[in-house]
Amino acid sequence: MKPKTPPRQKQDNFLYQDLLEQLNPKAPLLLLAKEIPWEMFEREFAPLYADFGRPAKPIRLMVGLLLLKQLENLSDERVVEAWVQNPYYQAFCGMQYFQWQFPCAPSELVHFRKRIGESGVEKIFQASVLLHGE
Repeated sequence: MKPKTPPRQKQDNFLYQDLLEQLNPKAPLLLLAKEIPWEMFEREFAPLYADFGRPAKPIRLMVGLLLLKQLENLSDERVVEAWVQNPYYQAFCGMQYFQWQFPCAPSELVHFRKRIGESGVEKIFQASVLLHGE
């Protein structure tokens, strides 16, 4: 099923403070997140999902995890573990509030790579190269 991406709301939450308000806005990962064409990935990968079945993880989360995996040279298991501990990783992947649970099972990254195919992984890699140069 297509991933459900809730719109980012600017309404304050009584119990939880917005994650971006707690972090250093000049942190490299947050600056990088502003440069990544997240909407392009949403447009490219959304047609690969069915309209029925169990809701998928948000595309930004999955693409963000793959980018973090590549940037930090981590395994699937390690990037998922590090994501839980690092609020900057969570903000990079589009989370509005700090999460205490794993974003997904490491095997879901394998399934996502299979879903988007070699060309999809190449698009993510190209976006990373364009942002960082050679």
